[in-house]
Amino acid sequence: MLMPSGLLDIRKTVLQDLDFVLAAEQAESNRRFIGQWSREQHDAALQDGDILHLITQDKSGKQVGYVIITGLQDPNLSVCIKRLVIQAKERGYGKTTLSLLTDWIFAQTETHRLWLNVKEHNSRARHVYEGAGF
Repeated sequence: MLMPSGLLDIRKTVLQDLDFVLAAEQAESNRRFIGQWSREQHDAALQDGDILHLITQDKSGKQVGYVIITGLQDPNLSVCIKRLVIQAKERGYGKTTLSLLTDWIFAQTETHRLWLNVKEHNSRARHVYEGAGF
């Protein structure tokens, strides 16, 4: 487990997770807020040393979301949370995931800048991000 907590665990995505990732990305509750990648793009991201593709799961091991982090090899030490998708809404998973990611990135890498983009009409994500100091 890459990032365990009392509520969630975050681990690296494997090929067998891509059906979940694509379904979460294309779900009605998510697709208007996030970019859409093909299976091939997600598969390539799993092999890319500059990208960290992660699965968020509850303590029973059920997948509840996924995250894509880019810029791990950025010479300016600037890392981007490219995508944070939570399928299981209203359970605090987004807030917990963001906290775990932020703590891990600054503790385990030399990153000095963490950033993200959010669509203006995504009020749920904006609330979570602003609450975390973004």
